[in-house]
Amino acid sequence: MGYFDNDEQGHRTKKKHWLRPALIGAFLGIAVVLIALPGVLQSDILPQDRTNETENNTGGNHESGAQPAPDGFVSVNISSQITDVVNEVSPAVVGVINIQRQGDFWQQEEGQQQTEAGTGSGVIYKTTNGSAYVITNHHVIEGADTVEVILSDDTRVEADILGSDLFSDLAVLEMNSEHVQDTITMGTSENVKVGEPAIAIGNPLGMFLGSVTQGVISGTQRTIPQDFNQDGRADWQAEVIQTDAAINPGNSGGALINIDGQLIGVNSMKINQEAVEGIGFAIPIDTARPIIDELETTGKVDRPYMGVEVYSLEEVPKTEWESTLNLPSDVEGGVYVWTVESGTPADTAGLQRLDVITAMDGKQVSNMIELRKILYQEKEIGDSVTVTYYREGEKQEATFELVEQR
Repeated sequence: MGYFDNDEQGHRTKKKHWLRPALIGAFLGIAVVLIALPGVLQSDILPQDRTNETENNTGGNHESGAQPAPDGFVSVNISSQITDVVNEVSPAVVGVINIQRQGDFWQQEEGQQQTEAGTGSGVIYKTTNGSAYVITNHHVIEGADTVEVILSDDTRVEADILGSDLFSDLAVLEMNSEHVQDTITMGTSENVKVGEPAIAIGNPLGMFLGSVTQGVISGTQRTIPQDFNQDGRADWQAEVIQTDAAINPGNSGGALINIDGQLIGVNSMKINQEAVEGIGFAIPIDTARPIIDELETTGKVDRPYMGVEVYSLEEVPKTEWESTLNLPSDVEGGVYVWTVESGTPADTAGLQRLDVITAMDGKQVSNMIELRKILYQEKEIGDSVTVTYYREGEKQEATFELVEQR
């Protein structure tokens, strides 16, 4: 015999009151899910079935490059314009090894080995009559007794130096074309724009042939001072393209290409400071091409010659401008003549030691670099030039014909 106390009876009464709102809430929840489900399915919130995902990625979709793989994984073969361009251009980019002898002639006769003095990069730009021609930097092959070129398949070929030029930092090599796979397509640097993609290919550290770095063109028509004799004074200003594509030691002489795989510059240098990243430079191909042609055909670059050794006036203390050179106060720059070579055009025209040249053909000359730019970029052998100079405070002019330097 059982019985129910008052508390149990109370629970029964509460249960009846709870059931109705619970059922109503359940129906409302189902309705909300049914209404929201289509939107959720269209979003990426819910994970898809792995089998369906694999089927979608591999089921005849060749553009995605997805391939079936064991254990239910997906292998993706990514191809882009950059990878296609690099694949096409890389066989034309080579390593360049500078090999120098150690010791004197007699030691060489005793069989002393040659050593690798340096490494760099190069670009095959032409093949003809069984020969292949390579562009590289002057500083890469400077002082070499022998040069070896490493092709993209690691084949080593000995090359001859056809010509090399200090001021442009360019050199041309010739080698047998038997193992050469391809040549690069020449582009133009005239229309290069800041911000456009740039790709550098080379042989950094002499160890990683075919290395590729990508960036953009950071600047055009940059000028970088060059100190050839390491005396702390700039001897020249190279006009270069600036890029943030990484250019490391060994990349010198390699290719800077555009998105179409065309050569737009010859990689040359980078700013080597701890606090500096992403500043590399290349010689514009439009500047390089006539020099490359001249080096290939004649082995040198013939430039007009005056016959004087000059230095920038800015290297002389200001007090000497007036006391020694007797320059007027309105002269703000120029170059002073240190020596005049006998029998040269400058000598014939009467130029003397300590004359101060301030203009050529009416164009102001503030320093030695400006004088060289007029001579090397605007003048040719056989042209006449009018030089404005000061001697003992008096302004004078001399006109003479430029000749080839012997």
